[in-house]
Amino acid sequence: MRRTASIVVITILIVLIVIIPFACRLIYYNRFVSLEQAVKAQWAQVENVLKRRADLIPNLVESTKGYMSHEKGIYEHIADARTKLAGANTISERIEAERGLGAALGRLLMIVENYPQLKANETFAKLMDELAGAENRIAVERMRYNEKVRVYNTGIKRWPASFFAARYGFKEAPYFETTPEEEKVPKVEF
Repeated sequence: MRRTASIVVITILIVLIVIIPFACRLIYYNRFVSLEQAVKAQWAQVENVLKRRADLIPNLVESTKGYMSHEKGIYEHIADARTKLAGANTISERIEAERGLGAALGRLLMIVENYPQLKANETFAKLMDELAGAENRIAVERMRYNEKVRVYNTGIKRWPASFFAARYGFKEAPYFETTPEEEKVPKVEF
């Protein structure tokens, strides 16, 4: 009888010491992988809508060049911003490059306000509508991405998950946030 009790106690100890920690590690690792993949999938969607906007910009620039031939500086800023965007490798670099492109595009749109004949141009108006739609999609996808990042970052920071996340090398994902400059309302002067 004592021998049977000893075997039961040893079996319980083996389960507690070996199997449960292994199962916890496996469960946490799989959870982190799932959360990380959700963030990556949502970032891919953000890039999809950002590409749509980037594809519209050359057409918008071309449609404004004839009207604003003396505003060469803005075109250089847009070209530089697009170059930085093309060279971005990480999500953080891509977010920073997108901010630069957004700022350059915002300056172009502020300058456009001084050209009523351009705003009346049918091609320009159509491109502006498409750009507005792209900007709305970007805002929605940015929000969805940030929500996935919030879930992921919270998941890897909670205890005991934080112990396993650090051990497996899961790091915090960056948010796609606006900068103080982006939050300012542009001043349009005629």
